[in-house]
Parts: sequence; structure tokens; C-alpha cells
Amino acid sequence: MTAVRVHHYSVDPANLEQLLARRAQLIAGIRSGFQGLLETRLVRLDDGTYHDVWRWESAEQLAAALAASASFPPVAATMALTHDGTVQNGEIVDER
Repeated sequence: MTAVRVHHYSVDPANLEQLLARRAQLIAGIRSGFQGLLETRLVRLDDGTYHDVWRWESAEQLAAALAASASFPPVAATMALTHDGTVQNGEIVDER
């Protein structure tokens, strides 16, 4: 079943461009090192916070990438630009 990882965080507006650049590098690095990342989607919400949704082919592929993320420097560099973050994993049960 398709898995998702959803980050919810805030970004100082002065850091947004840098976050976008680092996030793009992070995504490229993840895709080059791991299979299964189908898409990512960054959404700015009405309250100015962000939802960053990463969609994976399977929970196993998501878990493999997560296990290696602590030793992948772009993860920490990108997340350092965010604050008040939360994260949840889930599975897609219906799509239309």
C-alpha cells in the first residue's frame, strides 16, 4: 500500500528560498539513494505554516530511507530552517 510521510512546520519568510533550494537537493539525494519516492508536495496553508507530503510506493521503502536519514547531512541542513515541526506517517486508503 502507498505510504506517506507528512511534515507540518513553520519557516521564517526570510529563509523560504533557502529552504526550497535545500529541499530540492534533499529530494534529489533521496531519489538517487533510495527507490520508491513517488512525489513530494509542499503546501503553504492559510495560517502561513507548511505541509510537506512525501509519497512512497511502500511503507518498507519509506522505512529504509528514514533509517538512513540520520546519517544524510541534507536532512539536518534542511530541517534546521524550520521550526515548530511535527511529523506523521500514514497510508493512502482511498484516492480518486
